[in-house]
Amino acid sequence: ETLQRIVSTLVNKNDEIHNFIDMLNHTISNVQINSSNAISELDEEFDGLYSVLDEMKGSMANTIQQEEAHKIQTLQDQLSQCSHALESSEELLELAVQSLDIKDPVELLEAARQIKDSVTVASAFRLSLKPKVSDSMTHMMVDFALEKRMLQAVKFLPVPKAPEIDIAACLVADNCITISWRMPEEDSRIDHFVLEYRKTNFDGLPRLKGEQRWELIDYIKATQYTLSGLKFDTKYMNLRVQACNKAVAGEYSDPVTLETKAFVFSLDGTSSHLNLKVEDTYVEWDPTGGKGQEKIKGKENKNRSNTASPKRSMNSPRASARAGRDRFAGESYTVLGDTAVESGQHYWEVRAQKDCKSYSVGVTYRNPGKFDQLGKTNSSWCIHINNWLQTTFSAKHNNKAKTLDIPVPDRIGVYCDFDGGLLSFYNANSKALLHTFRTKFTQPLLPGFMIWCGGLTVSTGLQVPSAVKTLQKSENGLGGSTSSLNNVA
Repeated sequence: ETLQRIVSTLVNKNDEIHNFIDMLNHTISNVQINSSNAISELDEEFDGLYSVLDEMKGSMANTIQQEEAHKIQTLQDQLSQCSHALESSEELLELAVQSLDIKDPVELLEAARQIKDSVTVASAFRLSLKPKVSDSMTHMMVDFALEKRMLQAVKFLPVPKAPEIDIAACLVADNCITISWRMPEEDSRIDHFVLEYRKTNFDGLPRLKGEQRWELIDYIKATQYTLSGLKFDTKYMNLRVQACNKAVAGEYSDPVTLETKAFVFSLDGTSSHLNLKVEDTYVEWDPTGGKGQEKIKGKENKNRSNTASPKRSMNSPRASARAGRDRFAGESYTVLGDTAVESGQHYWEVRAQKDCKSYSVGVTYRNPGKFDQLGKTNSSWCIHINNWLQTTFSAKHNNKAKTLDIPVPDRIGVYCDFDGGLLSFYNANSKALLHTFRTKFTQPLLPGFMIWCGGLTVSTGLQVPSAVKTLQKSENGLGGSTSSLNNVA
């Protein structure tokens, strides 16, 4: 035995090492991929920066060129005006020089008067001999000293540190998981948190092989979050959290594994009556199966010939298939769960179809008789609902019934405290107590269901609701009365 324990410990350690090696290889691969992605993103950022600078350069160069064209056009217009005035002035000057050679005083006086009038209106005297624009372009100069210092100061973004999950503050109850975390140091730049979770059957660190994918919840503003409406169909749940600022997400926290222990079972089709059609957690009355149909076929066969009916013929494939699952018979329209309760506190719920005529919900010890009905033996407990003709609601045990004078809920919760010897039934919607059996369970219990005309859906993998726990504590504290139906062993 000691050697077996040592070998078992070594095998577990080998599995852990293999798992860690897989994780390291996966991390190496992720480092390479993420590094390549980071370089690509860096190239995109710089390409975007280059594009912005090129666009700014083109716009500013265009402004300078427009200013240059405006100034040159203005100066050329002024130059053209000066050239025209100079030409007129030179013509007038030539005319004046020629007038000086006139000998006739009268003619000279007339020529002088004409020259005077021409000089008075000459354009040369109306010109401004100052350039209308300056040749300076200093107002178009730029200084990128500040921008250069800013670019030189560009660094990688500050990444938030990984949060720390506060395991002591985490809670698993009522099909909810509340997870709480804190930051290792104050960081005012954190914008939100991201929570990832996944179900697993392995304790400890998350594994790479055979695991479900992470489910993500984004944009959590607080440092606590409650996952609700869960079905605990696995033993554990891995959780991890990362902090994000406006631009980048930090590393994930060290993952934690919380135990999500709950009672999970399916309906055992091999134990069911032939008139029941069973699929996982759903059972439905099937009037076409079972004894009635076989009697009709047997009668037809008897009328036709003296050969045995299909029910009695073990060579019939249908008969042999049914023989393997024909555990309950007669009017025991029963199906059991495939997993037994042997200890602890467990809870499951049952919803009946509206047209269901009669059904029972309860528990029984293993290996009941094939004709036994729930509540009619000293080894089974149930509540029974009969909607045929008029509605009756009762608790049954050891072939005794106690009428329950309360409305029948559309969903029934079953709470089993094996070690405490309690079996309670609740209105699953309001969590109001319907009935409690008190006893000492001496054998493992199987969930049991009887149905006639209609269908039942069973919800398993449920945590015991806190309202149920509160009611049980209150009832135990008050020393509630024990029903005459209860078998106190």
